[in-house]
Amino acid sequence: MKPTWDDVQPEAWRIGPGGWLRVVLRGVPMGTLVFGGLATLLLTRLIERPLFGVDRPVTPWITQMVCRGSLRILGLTLTVSGPRIDGPGAIVANHSSWLDIFVLNARRNVYFVSKSEVAGWPGIGWLARATGTVFIRRDPREAARQRAVFEDRLRHGHRLLFFPEGTSTDGRRVLPFKSTLFAAFFTEALREDLQLQAVTVIYHAPEGESPRFYGWWGDMEFGPHLLKSLAARRHGRVELVLHPPVRVAEARDRKSLARDLEERVRDALHARIPVPHEDRDGSD
Repeated sequence: MKPTWDDVQPEAWRIGPGGWLRVVLRGVPMGTLVFGGLATLLLTRLIERPLFGVDRPVTPWITQMVCRGSLRILGLTLTVSGPRIDGPGAIVANHSSWLDIFVLNARRNVYFVSKSEVAGWPGIGWLARATGTVFIRRDPREAARQRAVFEDRLRHGHRLLFFPEGTSTDGRRVLPFKSTLFAAFFTEALREDLQLQAVTVIYHAPEGESPRFYGWWGDMEFGPHLLKSLAARRHGRVELVLHPPVRVAEARDRKSLARDLEERVRDALHARIPVPHEDRDGSD
């Protein structure tokens, strides 16, 4: 049987003495910013929640500031191109790394839709809950409840963002978009007014490093990947390509909408990085 892209083991990466110094010089200020920002957010939310309920007029800006600052400390340059979405809508993006959370939050106030297991992850789970992440279970019996949650959050002006691939990759390909969650946007309460915007996240590895440097997939652990990112001698850059929003009312059904957005994301990714050899037969 032909090996698939995720059968390939990540490249070995060793942290030298200089790397450990960079871990400290980057990790201490980044940790202080992230957890200091989390404490500030939680204290602000104690006031914000009684006054505004589900609405969050202040705390998303704290999240955005923390994410921008973290990317600067890390040394990962972010550029953005394309139109911004206006009015009610949600965002879909390809998923390559835990860094996506910082990258996508750095330029927009968004609320992630994530699988329920993430809520229990140390560190990431705490941050996700504090910043208003919507946790979902991949269970058909939960569909009606999830639709109600989506409707409520979107009605309050929250910009939901989810990863339709359902998993992260090595950053060099786009997996087929699962259309299940798209069904929530076809309800009578949302379909006529809602737009969906596709965003392509493109990582460019540091010079001399593997093209998969930023990819975080399969059984890779968060801790070692974080240390590798902190220890890197230099960092590359990441692009966000914003595609023109698509009105849900103009889509035939959830599957055609998912395919349309998937193609936009994949075309932009492969316009900027080479198509991996194992994908040239058209399969991911």
